[in-house]
Amino acid sequence: MTTIESTASRITGGAWLLEETVPGSVFTPERLSDEHRLIDQTAAEFVDNEIAPNHDRLETKDWDLARRLVERAGALGLLGTDVPEAYGGLALDKASTVVVGTRIGHSGSFGSTFGAHTGLAVLPLHCFGTPAQKEKYLGRLVSGEWVGAYCLSESGSGSDALGAKARAVRRADGGFALTGEKMWITNGGFADLYIVFAKVDGEQFTAFLVERSWPGVSSGKEEHKMGLHGSSTTPVILQDVRVPAGNVLGEVGQGHKVAFNTLNYGRFKLAVAAAGGAHLAIGEATRYAAERRQFGVPIASFGAIRHKLGEMASRAFAVDSMIYRTTGVLDAALEGHDPADAGPLRDTLEELAVESSIVKVAGSEMLHYVLDENVQIHGGNGFVKDYPAERHYRDSRVNRIFEGTNEINRLLIPGTLIRRAVKGGGLPLVAAAKGLQDELMSPPTLSAPSDAPLGGQAAAVSAFKKTAVMVLGLAMQRYGKKLTDEQEVLSSAADILIDTFTAESAVLRALQAGGDAPRTAALQADAACVQVDGAAGRIDAAARTALAAMAEGDTLRMQLAGLRRLLRITPVNTVAMRRRLADALVERAGYIFA
Repeated sequence: MTTIESTASRITGGAWLLEETVPGSVFTPERLSDEHRLIDQTAAEFVDNEIAPNHDRLETKDWDLARRLVERAGALGLLGTDVPEAYGGLALDKASTVVVGTRIGHSGSFGSTFGAHTGLAVLPLHCFGTPAQKEKYLGRLVSGEWVGAYCLSESGSGSDALGAKARAVRRADGGFALTGEKMWITNGGFADLYIVFAKVDGEQFTAFLVERSWPGVSSGKEEHKMGLHGSSTTPVILQDVRVPAGNVLGEVGQGHKVAFNTLNYGRFKLAVAAAGGAHLAIGEATRYAAERRQFGVPIASFGAIRHKLGEMASRAFAVDSMIYRTTGVLDAALEGHDPADAGPLRDTLEELAVESSIVKVAGSEMLHYVLDENVQIHGGNGFVKDYPAERHYRDSRVNRIFEGTNEINRLLIPGTLIRRAVKGGGLPLVAAAKGLQDELMSPPTLSAPSDAPLGGQAAAVSAFKKTAVMVLGLAMQRYGKKLTDEQEVLSSAADILIDTFTAESAVLRALQAGGDAPRTAALQADAACVQVDGAAGRIDAAARTALAAMAEGDTLRMQLAGLRRLLRITPVNTVAMRRRLADALVERAGYIFA
């Protein structure tokens, strides 16, 4: 299945910051094919009929049930949507994987089990495994006969993955002896195959395929977690485990490539699951608000509740928009390539590291907002286990820690763009910053407001991009090579970039809705306007914080004047827009943009 018409295979991560994306060119949920919708129906029936009724049993740590559900997902083809047919997969596009991941995201605990298996075990084996390794292991994972787990973190090396202490000592027979302890391993208590990272001779960071049945492999006690009680999380203990030379995944000393490319896709898929969780919770909140009566009327008629529902829908709409936009870029880059050749996928995932981090941060924080408001709308009922709002809330908290904390991802977003710009081959940020400086030093030009649909919002997005370039350019000029030490400035820059990509994606989708989804086009425009309006305030605050950290006195005043010139954005009536979104949610009794 082809998701978009473009056949371009060369992409540049972050190109959207300096280039204008033509409306009509991005992939959106409205452009899913009939085949995609059949896949969605299969996944939805699996979640509704087989996972949802078993939430309570899973939370008793019934791992036999968890394994049976994984195997059932394999039988339905949900574990190998984008795996080559030679290994039991369906060789479909990434849009199919997103459709499945969104539905599985309705279940926090099983979603975690599923995500670790498909995104952190199947994917790296597909991308970096030898033909012999794939022949031995990949089919078992895709069928669900075996369950996989990913062993990167240790007690002293979470975000600093390369600081791992696990050791792999070379043996005379060419194999290795692994010793160490991995922490917080999802599926750790019952996985059959572990992807383990260790340092060969204490130096060369390397990935290994380790079978649970081998002597010296064991799992520790289940962690007592805040949430995800239906997902296994344990230490994995390695005591002089003999690993054959043929079970090195990738190359010795190249484990960072396996780890970071896997995390890039894992971050993207975490956002996909977060979007699915938000869709479910918005539906629950809407139905509860429509049924719950106070002072003789449904609370859904109260302005404060309508504000919450409308904002929840707008934020979810925006995250959906950038997930599918990025999916379209992925599929365009892979179009025409043999699915069995994982090289283009590896290269594309590496190139889209910035976008993966952006959607991870935005998706996990959007879900937290939605679930927090879901509890609030439920009132006292949201704080007790009689309603699912409580479980959703505690299950979601870890998403801002999974796959690299949101703080680490905020450093990666601008850091990666700047590093690529300095090395060459990335965005011409320096030239763009210099051009913007010249523009701001020249006399302003007056332009009439656009009367095109969402013209004001499109102009605002352009201003957001310039603001990001301004802050990045001044930071590079101010700190040079020491910029990596200025985490507060980098985090502010990241917030600007995240809001910019999110807002633009929402606007582009809404602009296409007239042709793609005429029944919801007006509501999509409302959602995009609410998103842009909120982003404008956040971007202005983040930019001011960054500028004040980098300059003072007349220099700061001059920079703030430039910022005011860029962000001349007229507010819109978001109260009316959120009300319309909330009313549409109540009318449909669920999320309106699925």
